[in-house]
Amino acid sequence: MVNSQLIPLPALSDNYIWLLRQNSDAIVIDPGEASGVVRYLEQHALNLRAILLTHHHGDHVGGALELHERSHAPVYGPANERLPICHHRLSEGDTVQLRDLGFSMTVIDVPGHTAGHIAYHGRPDGSAPVLFCGDTLFAAGCGRLFEGTPEQMFESLGKLASLPEDTLVCCAHEYTLSNLRWAKQVEPGNATLQDRWDTATRLREEGQPTLPSTLALEMASNPFLRTGVAEVAESAARYAGQPLASEVEVFASLREWKNNF
Repeated sequence: MVNSQLIPLPALSDNYIWLLRQNSDAIVIDPGEASGVVRYLEQHALNLRAILLTHHHGDHVGGALELHERSHAPVYGPANERLPICHHRLSEGDTVQLRDLGFSMTVIDVPGHTAGHIAYHGRPDGSAPVLFCGDTLFAAGCGRLFEGTPEQMFESLGKLASLPEDTLVCCAHEYTLSNLRWAKQVEPGNATLQDRWDTATRLREEGQPTLPSTLALEMASNPFLRTGVAEVAESAARYAGQPLASEVEVFASLREWKNNF
């Protein structure tokens, strides 16, 4: 997908619907509602070529059926989740390809937020790798465990952490400032967190999105990807009020802390 543009369309209260645009074609990821996508497509005279879904929650799939009915674009989604519409059921190792656009992305199973959550990773414009991770990995955070276990989410995040560091992290919510506010309490000695807070604050004051992030930035400042770092583990143990025997236990304590923050 040469010379493509990656566009976060604001939706609902704090969602982003990601749109990949190449010339007169577009692909959308997690359309929680149709109206903003339809408006953008019409304003820019774009043909919707595919709809990608990461999980079944309504704020990610609510616009999929209308968009398909308007465009006849095929819908791709997780194999094991109940979706309003899906033509291609996907699981780890599958690929989504639109050969005439040079678009190809690989599917990764990332259960935790939901039982069948998937993510998409690839180089849709032939250069920088991109990750569409839904509600699994956030800027300085991760999704709540509505259907999965700490062990599952820890493993899922580990898969994402193994991707190239220059991967653009396209998560589906503008949660960055609230996540950073918490992360600074977990790891107050991390200078990258303060710099990130300053940058994100300025962007939001200017009405700009804080996304996409990069995997390198997440590895340097996201507590959920830093469970092996001493300061993070010590903070998690203090919150738990007891020693923690493994990184999974550190993760579980961090997730409970963030839930209650």
